[in-house]
Formats: sequence, C-alpha cells, structure tokens
Amino acid sequence: MVQVLILYYSRSGNTHELAKAIAEGVKQVENAQAIVRSTSEVTKDDFLNSHGIIAGSPVYFGTMAAELKHLFDEYVIIRRKMENKIGAAFATSSDPSGGKETTLLSILQAMLIYGMIIVGDPMEATGHYGVSCTGSPDEKTKKNAAALGKRVASLAKRIWEQQ
Repeated sequence: MVQVLILYYSRSGNTHELAKAIAEGVKQVENAQAIVRSTSEVTKDDFLNSHGIIAGSPVYFGTMAAELKHLFDEYVIIRRKMENKIGAAFATSSDPSGGKETTLLSILQAMLIYGMIIVGDPMEATGHYGVSCTGSPDEKTKKNAAALGKRVASLAKRIWEQQ
C-alpha cells in the first residue's frame, strides 16, 4: 500500500478544504491511501512512512506559514530518509495576486533540500507549480486538486513498486 501524506496549515479552513480535495485524488489510485494531517497533528513517522508528501499553506508574506516551515526545520534530521519520495505543493490566499506561486515555490524548495522528487500539477489541471486558489476552493479547483493527488499517488506507486 502506497501512503501519501497531505500536510497542511489552515487558519480559515480554505487550505484544509483543498487538502481534502487532494486526498480524493489519491484515493482514485488502486492500493493508495491518503493521510490528511494538519501541522499540529503530523508526526515524524507520518513523514517516514509516506511515499509522497503534498504540503500546503496559506500565503503568508509570499511564503509558507511559519507552522509548516517549522516542521521542515524540525524534521531536517530525517531528510536523508526522504530522498526519492514524491513531493508536491498547494496554496491558498485571500487575494488574487496574493503570492500563491512564491508560496508554492517556498514549499518545493524545502522538499528539494529533503532530496524529494518534485512534481507540479498535471497538464490536465494547470500544468504549473501546484494547485492553488483564492478563498475557498471552487469545483474546478477541487478537480485540479484531485488531479494533483492522483498524480502524486501514481508516481509514488511506480517508484515504490520498482524498489
């Protein structure tokens, strides 16, 4: 069974809603399970036992929230064990030009330092850095989020089966 951790910080609930939509995409892949955890719930074992991690944050000054950054900083001691796992990102903001892409990139940079294999959302979605939205995710965004979850789970499964 392939496990994909969907990790998020959410103050308003919008990022949590997007995380749940991503989990629906993971569940579309046979023998894949989604573990949805907030930054206050996640454990080091969740990181270690997952074949893929999709991390999300609201935009805070154009970067990820401190609560998510704190986890990447705290778990740096296990980063060598994260090598070759699939990583992806998602973000929400309250403003259309609120820095979603820079927030996505800040998350992806941390994952690169962890040695993870980074993917964006698939071409059927938007084909960019990851899924994002302004405010609460609408149906189109939820569909794109599910596509990202499915992509990460599918790739993680392929890599895991080859090992």
